[in-house]
Amino acid sequence: MKEINIESKIYFGQLAEFSKEDQELIAYAIEALDNSYAKYSNFNVGAAIRLSDGKIIKGANQENASFPAGLCAERTAIFAAQAQYPDLSITALAVAARNCSGILNKPITPCGICRQTIQEIESRYHKPVRILLYGKDGVYALDGINKLLPLSFIGDDL
Repeated sequence: MKEINIESKIYFGQLAEFSKEDQELIAYAIEALDNSYAKYSNFNVGAAIRLSDGKIIKGANQENASFPAGLCAERTAIFAAQAQYPDLSITALAVAARNCSGILNKPITPCGICRQTIQEIESRYHKPVRILLYGKDGVYALDGINKLLPLSFIGDDL
């Protein structure tokens, strides 16, 4: 038996250190928080994605009394983009969250289902998706979902 080491480079910086393009996408994710329907958890999540032609699509978590019938912000944005612009790849995704106390200090990461969905997008278009996870204390930046989902399950595994 041998040991396999998996490394992930995740960058962390203050918002001002990021490009104007990244800052703009994060601002859209924060704006998307207002579109969240989180009546039950009071935990709002906003997401924004940039398509290969520069279009930005926002998403927000949507809850339902029939748990787990809700949908995460990341997937609402991805699915909206795929339904409207199926020929355009997703180049970047930004996520922000807030609770009753306001926008979170620490960035949140996508759930497992969202990670798998992002993996499918990368596999479909053969391009990594830049991921920006915003918190008031700083931003995590990743150059592809494999940093959060090593040994992923993709179509070739079926």
